[in-house]
Order: sequence, then C-alpha cells, then structure tokens
Amino acid sequence: MALRSQPFKDPWKEQRLFLSRVIAAAIVVFLLTGLLVARLVQLQIVDYQRFSELSRDNQLRIEPLAPTRGLIYDRNGVVIAQNVPTWQLVAVPEQIEDLSAVLDDLEELELIDPAERPVLVELIGSHRRFERVPLGNLTEVEAATFAVRRHRLQGIDIQEALVRDYPFGEATSHAIGYVGSISSADLEQIDRANYAASSQIGKTGIERSYEATLHGQAGYRQQVVNAQGRVLRDPARDSASEEDAAVTGGLETLWPLPGDHLVLSLDMQLQVASQKAMANLRGAIVALDPRNGDVLALVSMPSFDPNRFATGISQAEFTELNTNIDRPLFNRALGGRYPPGSTVKPFMALAGLHHEATTATEEHYCPGYFTLPGNTHRYRDMRAHGELDMHGAIVVSCDVYFYRLAVALEIDNIESFLKGFGFGAPTGLDIAGESPGVVPSRAWKREQFARPEDQVWFPGETVITGIGQGFTQITPLQLAHAAATLAARGKSFRPRLLIGTENAVSRDARMLDPAEQPGIEGVAPEHWETVHAAMVGVTTEIGGTARAAMQGVPYTVAGKTGTAQVFTVGQEEEYDEEQLDERLRDHRWFFAYAPAEAPTIAVAVIIENGGSTAAAVPVARAVLDAYFETKAYVARNP
Repeated sequence: MALRSQPFKDPWKEQRLFLSRVIAAAIVVFLLTGLLVARLVQLQIVDYQRFSELSRDNQLRIEPLAPTRGLIYDRNGVVIAQNVPTWQLVAVPEQIEDLSAVLDDLEELELIDPAERPVLVELIGSHRRFERVPLGNLTEVEAATFAVRRHRLQGIDIQEALVRDYPFGEATSHAIGYVGSISSADLEQIDRANYAASSQIGKTGIERSYEATLHGQAGYRQQVVNAQGRVLRDPARDSASEEDAAVTGGLETLWPLPGDHLVLSLDMQLQVASQKAMANLRGAIVALDPRNGDVLALVSMPSFDPNRFATGISQAEFTELNTNIDRPLFNRALGGRYPPGSTVKPFMALAGLHHEATTATEEHYCPGYFTLPGNTHRYRDMRAHGELDMHGAIVVSCDVYFYRLAVALEIDNIESFLKGFGFGAPTGLDIAGESPGVVPSRAWKREQFARPEDQVWFPGETVITGIGQGFTQITPLQLAHAAATLAARGKSFRPRLLIGTENAVSRDARMLDPAEQPGIEGVAPEHWETVHAAMVGVTTEIGGTARAAMQGVPYTVAGKTGTAQVFTVGQEEEYDEEQLDERLRDHRWFFAYAPAEAPTIAVAVIIENGGSTAAAVPVARAVLDAYFETKAYVARNP
C-alpha cells in the first residue's frame, strides 16, 4: 500500500503571521489605552470643575426657607392681619400601607373634605415617598381629635406651621383681602426662587397690592442627601445663628428675611362701626379724610370671612360664596356702579354758578314736572315745590330746578365739571378692582354705540343727567372722593390705604406723604360757600331731606341724599314700591362731610334696593357718631 506524502511546515511563515498579529494587538491596546488616558484627562483635568460641582450637588441639597409674612396694622397700631401658629396635617407616603383606607378614616373623623379627596391623592402621588406632604390645616379641636386616634392612621402626622389670621374677619375682607394658594397664573408673575418655600400669596386687597413688601426674602439651608434625595444629615435644623449666613458642620444656612409690616389709614373702631351700621343690608360705605386722602373706613356688604381662604377653603365653600345671589365676594365700594341720583345736584349747582348758567338767587317755579320747548314729554318730580332758588332746590332736592339747570349748562360743560371731581375715572386707590364709572357726553355716546341712529345725543338725555339718572354711573369710592374734594373747596388728594411701613427686623418706620393731585381751580369762594350752606341746610332746615335722621347731632353736617332708580317708570305709570320685587326697588344714597366748618371726614353710603324703608342717612349718622366719639376724635386731632 502506497503512503501519501505530507507537505512540510513553513516555520518562517508562521513566525511572520504571529508577529503581525502581535503587532496588530499591540496597536489596538495602545489606541485603547490612549483613549482611556484621554478620557481620564478630560474627566479629571479638563472637566474637573464641572463634575466636581455636579458631584457636590448630588450630595448636597438646597432646601428653601420661607420668610415670615409681614403684619398689617391700622392707623392706631391695632393688628388687622397676623400670623398665628396652627397644626398642619401631613402624610408620609412610604409609611402608608393602604392610602384609600387612611383617607376613609380621615373623612370619618372630618379632618379632610371628601370633595377634596381626588386632589389629595394626586398631591400625595406627586411627591417622593419619604417626603412629608401637607394635607391642610387643623383647628385645636381637630388636632386633639387626631391625637387620640393617631395609632389608627399609619403614615399621617401633624406638625406646627404658621397661618394668616384676620382678627376682625368680615369687617376687613374687602379692604385687606386675603391670601390663598399660589396658582399657575401667579407663578407667571412672581420670582419662583423667592416663593420656593411658600405655598400662599396675596389674592385681593392690600394683601395683593403689597405682596412684594409683605412677603420678604426667602432663605435656604444645605442638607446632605443620598442618591434618592433622602436627607442624611441636616445639622442646621439643630443649630441657629443670628448671622445671616452660618456654616455648621460644613453646611451653609441663609436665614430668610421677614416681610415688612404695613401701617394702613383705616381706623378699626370706625371700620367695625361701619360694618355694624350696614348689618343685614346690601351696599357700601367709604369714609375719607379730606385733608390727605386717607381711607378711614371701607366696607362692602354682604361680606365674607377671609380666614376661610387663609386656612384652605373647600371647593364647595367657594362655589357657595361665588354663586350667592348677594355676591359677598364683590367689592361694591370700588366696583359697584350706580346712578348717582340727586347726590349729583351740589356738583351741578357749583357747575351752574361757575359757568354762569344761573345765579344763587335766581328763582324758578316747580309745578312738579318739566318739559322741553316744543315737547310734550313730562320729566316728573316727586311733588310741586313752587318758587325756589338754588339753596332751596338743594335742601328739598327739587328735580325740576336741576332739569332746567342741566339744559342751561349743556352736556359738555356738565361732563368736564363732573370729571374734575373724579367721576368717570378710577380714583387711584392702592388696591385693585376699581370701576371707572360713566360720565356721559356726545363723544362718549359715539364711542359706545355702533348704529349711527344710537350715537345721536338727545336733549332729553341732558335733562335726566342733571339729576344723576340716564347713562351716569359712579362708585361709592368716587362719591366719597368727590365729597372730600368738595369739603376741601377743590383741593384733592389721591385716596390711599397705605400710610407707612415698618421693617420687621430693625423696627424702623417710614411714613408716606399724601399724594395731592389736580383738583378744582377757578371757582369763586362765594360759589363754594353757596353750595356748602345749602348742604348744611339739607341736614338742619325744615324740609331738608336728611334733617329727620340728623336731628340732635353734636356736630354740623353738610350732606346730600339721593335716590337711584333701578328701572325706568313709564310716563303714565306710578312707582309703587310695595308691588315691586325687593331687588327692583330704588337704591338710596347719602354723602356728607363734617364738621361742616372744618371737615375732617367725608363719607359716602349706598344702600342697594333700600327703597323707603332703609335710608342711607341713618347709616351715615352711625358712622359719623362713631368717628366723633370724644376719645377717638381727640386722638385724631390733637
């Protein structure tokens, strides 16, 4: 059997192949080592600072610290808004085995509102499981209820917190306003970093207007945390320093700066008296100091308790308030627009004298109605007054006299003069919500109506403007401001609530100067005196429309009543109050200033649908009596 021959091995070829593989492997190793070294250089040298900061941030967490909200005082140092300790219900998700069962127990104990349950579930779910989640504030009774049943509520606890408190409740709700939870709309307007630890913000009134002053500056503290964010070390909680920044155990703390305190022009004695005078009525009261524009009282009724918002109002409670037919959330003092009625007559009289459309002694006969030349339509009065001059026409509030005067003045002169007293524009009060009102004119009507036939100004519209009806609308604040300007003989100040601030730390106070603004110039002194004397006659003379309610006052009052029609009575119809729905009855106005010889207070009162049974004069007298109590009056006028 023949054997197959085997080829001989080539050792040199194998050696070359081996060397080439070794060289290739060495090159790969060299390249990879180079990449590794380059990456190490990049991480440890080039990017050292950036990654060092990221590493430190992964270890340390900055916890924001909320500042204490500033207090609010009245002009005499009485606290109107403060911060009080409260108990806050909190949940720790990781300790809760059955969230649904726990919430059932809380509802059974009436510690949470069942309507808020979906919101609370979402709130708890949005936090990390080891974080404490605030569920709401508790009263002392509720906290005690929780304490005796704590063993049943695994994962639920209570902690101390501060909540805004308004000691006078409903008496200050529309002037001071309230705080509430920060909304998405609020977040778009604030410095988020400064509110990182805050859950509430001013919503209305002074709380809203001076939010930046009241809130203060947030602080922070550093905490050591693990990769999941759980706090491992927080020595700042166990130590405090009077210095703004302190380093404790290597962890830095910057203590927050509390907000400044506010000093307001309100007199709480007068504010409370005003609210009591309006009990069970709808309307508003505004009292100003004619010498500087200070708002002494601002009441809108019905009102609401702002503490309900500060402690966390439920959706059901808010809906109840918001849908209430009496609109307790609406600030009538600033936003309510009403026809001024006969309260416009003193201003019309002054305009007539200034523009020489009449004289103080010129008499006109009142047969109980007025007609325009060539027109049979009768503009009615309450009764026939006979011959009257200006003084008598103001005292008895004769409509016919002022129908005639309005025609003589013409609408453009009426408009410009009334606007000089601040009608038809916001007064500039330092809280939001003012309505501009309406002072009509030919130009105004052209702007308001689209159809050409509706843009025509008719003579009859001038007639009814003369007694404060028709298109004219004013707010209680505007009438009080106009009354103050009248009392000061044309000198005008911008109404204000804030009169000073106080630093919460140093206690340094800074008082603000009144803001004088353009008033009424060029009116002869005797014309002011004519109108002033007639307004005193309204409260003192026989036939004066406010005499009955003002009898026996120990001070002199200059004032004017007014009736604002809610709807128009037809030419052949009679106004029968007893047959009308209560909300269709006339509004009742009264404005006044006192003491008439040297006024220190001007007040405007509106009673909605007061009719003949709820006149505004007795309400105003209650306010003035409270103001002129000897002790309070001497304190204001040393």
